[in-house]
Amino acid sequence: MKAPFQTSARKRFVAGAASVAIASAIGFGAVTSGTAPVMAEAVRVESQQSTGFGDVVEKVSPAVVSVRVKAKMQPAAAGPDSFFGGQGLDNLPDDHPLKRFFRDLPGFEDGQPQMRPGRPGGSQRARPVSQGSGFFISEDGYLVTNNHVVEGGSELTVVMDDGTEIDAKLVGTDPRTDLALLKVDEERKFVYVDFADDSKVRVGDWVVAVGNPFGLGGTVTAGIVSARGRDIGAGPYDDFIQIDAAVNRGNSGGPAFNLNGEVVGINTAIFSPSGGNVGIAFAIPASVAKDVIAELKEDGSVERAWLGVQIQPVTDDIAESLGIEGTDGALVSGPQDDSPARKAGIEAGDIIVEVDGKAVESPRELARMIGRMSPGVTAEVKVLRDGKEKTIEVKLGEMPGLEKQASVDEPAEEEGSILEDFGLTVAPAEEGEGVVVTDVLANSDAADRGIQTGDVIVSVNSQPVKSASAIEKAVNDASDAGRKAVLFQLKRDETSRFVALPVARS
Repeated sequence: MKAPFQTSARKRFVAGAASVAIASAIGFGAVTSGTAPVMAEAVRVESQQSTGFGDVVEKVSPAVVSVRVKAKMQPAAAGPDSFFGGQGLDNLPDDHPLKRFFRDLPGFEDGQPQMRPGRPGGSQRARPVSQGSGFFISEDGYLVTNNHVVEGGSELTVVMDDGTEIDAKLVGTDPRTDLALLKVDEERKFVYVDFADDSKVRVGDWVVAVGNPFGLGGTVTAGIVSARGRDIGAGPYDDFIQIDAAVNRGNSGGPAFNLNGEVVGINTAIFSPSGGNVGIAFAIPASVAKDVIAELKEDGSVERAWLGVQIQPVTDDIAESLGIEGTDGALVSGPQDDSPARKAGIEAGDIIVEVDGKAVESPRELARMIGRMSPGVTAEVKVLRDGKEKTIEVKLGEMPGLEKQASVDEPAEEEGSILEDFGLTVAPAEEGEGVVVTDVLANSDAADRGIQTGDVIVSVNSQPVKSASAIEKAVNDASDAGRKAVLFQLKRDETSRFVALPVARS
């Protein structure tokens, strides 16, 4: 005999099923009065469970090496010369205690060190100066590492996964991307790895770093891609992949692999207040490395096109001051002297929005676009000038090896009018161009935006200014036009930049 509650439950179930059947038959569907709505299922990703990274590591490890670097060091002076500026003890009296001490010391004659037989002239010795990581990219012995690992080295040695040491020679370096290409010559085929298509790398993907931290060699760590497109201020072509795999000193130049054993990035820098791993490492993307290494292999160096402009981002304030929508493009602070940009007619205040029909989203994007082009080609550069588009043809030059450095004398302070709304005191510049900032009030709009004493205000809203009254007129004109900000062009140490200051509220 069934329990009463079991019989009752069964009846309710049968009755419910019957109701559904009847409702379906007469066309009302399966939803009945009092039934809860059917909810969509939560997102669920079906993925194959991995047992670890052993398969990847086993395949790629023979291609990863340690790089040891030695440099010839001048031996320190052995004897009294090092204490007396190279003059020995000649200036001391004969009975001086120091002179007697060195005269009686073995290996010295008349107070001067004597060279040992077999070491004429005290020849230099190569001593270890750095160590890092690297990896083979071809079976005939080409391998990649960081420029900062091999910089200044005179002897290079790679240590294989099995401990074998092989001498290597430097093929070429590119300091701007911190890459170097080495070559070992040995009659055998090396295990090598290939570069990945890093455009398919996503934040959250697994990465495996293999390298030589602290000289230990053959160390494997794993993590995920934390971010892409990082700019860490290392150079104009910053576009790093950020990973959280443990990377320490000695990992520089080592590869970060995806789970297919392809190199997605080359570990080159870490963020670390303590000098150790804190889970923030930066890798050069494979796409950048692949192009640079190909040029180094062919020519031993990298040639880049040069436009020759100082550029800065278009901020919301700057866009407002210029009366334009959006912040895409690169604002030209000023063309450099004798640069292709200046010769072609690009001016301070222009916003570069396209190069050869390709949109420029930011200054960093412009630098990368020009850097990928060849010197001598003619590029069509579209700029916004006074709210209108203008296309300028520029014959690109070759990137100079050293940036020009210049400075100007600090102008003498003079009493000037106070632009109270901005917190500025200005006076006419001695050289006649613009007005010089003689004081900046603390906590003012000008101070908040980095304007400093000694800055020279060259123009306001593209209008040259030579007095405080000219600045005030330009500000009033902007206010009358309904602008919420006004654009100042400043010069500091021959460097030009733009700053947008808010128009005073009435």
